[in-house]
Amino acid sequence: MKGNCIVAQSGGPTAVINASACGVIQEAMKHPQIEGVYGSHNGILGVLNEKIFDLRKEEPADIEGLKVTPSSALGSCRYKVKKQEDFERILEVFIKYNIRYFFYIGGNDSMDTADKVNKLAGKKGYEFRAIGVPKTIDNDLACTDHTPGYGSVIKYLATMVAEAGRDTEALCTSEPVNVIEAMGRNAGWIAAGTALAKR
Repeated sequence: MKGNCIVAQSGGPTAVINASACGVIQEAMKHPQIEGVYGSHNGILGVLNEKIFDLRKEEPADIEGLKVTPSSALGSCRYKVKKQEDFERILEVFIKYNIRYFFYIGGNDSMDTADKVNKLAGKKGYEFRAIGVPKTIDNDLACTDHTPGYGSVIKYLATMVAEAGRDTEALCTSEPVNVIEAMGRNAGWIAAGTALAKR
């Protein structure tokens, strides 16, 4: 299937969201059937507003540098696509730019968006593939063993909890309990993984 691809990032930046983008971009550039490699500025909002840029114009060293770049290099958003007209608009933009491959780096809502756009393209007879790239550190994406960034956040929090525990033990005049809040929404994987700090 020949055509262009587009890469977008969504949700909160994690330690690996740019590394994932780097891998997708570098691999896409190796395949002759992918003629153009585009980025969407600020996730799905960039698609809706046609804020699309050509990633082939970027220096290879800059793409490689994404592996160690903080934040979301392509720009991110928190926008849950709900309206059918938004899905229609997304597909309209993809058809206009001959986008045949959509790589969406994000969490649950992003995966849902990618799935719905993929199904809409199928209904309309447009040959297209949407590929969800797991981003969430919460480790709560269905059918995913673990998500990129989960290991990093567990290592960080386990170390921090262990050190906070030692500080609390050392100070005889302080409160004997520390309350440490971890991200994770409803899943609890991050809090559970932090138990690695226990000796």
